[in-house]
Amino acid sequence: MSTHIKQPLSVELPPVNNVSPTSVFRWLALGWGDLRQAGTPSLLHGVIVSAFSLVMAVIMLSNWVLLPGAFSGFLLIGPILATGLYALSRKIEQGGRSSFKDVIHAWRQGGRCLFVFGLILIISATAWVIFSELIFFFLIDVNVKQPLDFLRYVVSQDDTVFLLWTLLGGLGTALVFAISVVSIPLLVERDVNTRLAILTSVRAVGRNPITMLWWSMMILFITGLSFITLMLGFIVLYPLLGHASWHVYRDMIDASKLPLRPEIE
Repeated sequence: MSTHIKQPLSVELPPVNNVSPTSVFRWLALGWGDLRQAGTPSLLHGVIVSAFSLVMAVIMLSNWVLLPGAFSGFLLIGPILATGLYALSRKIEQGGRSSFKDVIHAWRQGGRCLFVFGLILIISATAWVIFSELIFFFLIDVNVKQPLDFLRYVVSQDDTVFLLWTLLGGLGTALVFAISVVSIPLLVERDVNTRLAILTSVRAVGRNPITMLWWSMMILFITGLSFITLMLGFIVLYPLLGHASWHVYRDMIDASKLPLRPEIE
């Protein structure tokens, strides 16, 4: 077993590349290739996410006020669930044959850093759920008993509460997207701390705002397709996005000078 050396906080951030917006389609094509090669281990991620999403939808519809926050929470937590997919893409990139073993190693190697990052996402999602519920109960003076009542309010509302809620939700989601878009693949491959990974991700988004806007819209579009198919689309589309995200990281970040994460036997 190799000895793990704690990463110092003074390590310089890795260089960030300028990437064309048209790269979005190449990332999806490469992700599809990885999905086909990985096979069952990759699709299993999609099955788990599909089942989880279906259960979540059933629960939230019985207490629908939580649904907006839960949906946002799902978008926030989604990246951390793709850790195994990044490991599979990395193994394929190296010319090896991917397997469930690579997924298990990714979780074990991530250790504390992945746990800390996941905790940040969970706290963010939970805070948004609580905030949404408080908004609906105390600031919206409308008798909302079912989703159709809420839709009528959205269409006919003439105050700024819903607009404020929407803007804050968008800003929060954009912030979490910025800190997570390449940070988790970086944590999977390189022996760095959570702070460095987050700063690198924010820097990458700041360097490529148009490209990252296109990529975020593609994620929303594919997620929407999965919801339209009653969550069954996640079986294929979730691993597709996960594998494609690995290639986002590869194109945007030059991490060659950072130490590789040590293997755990």
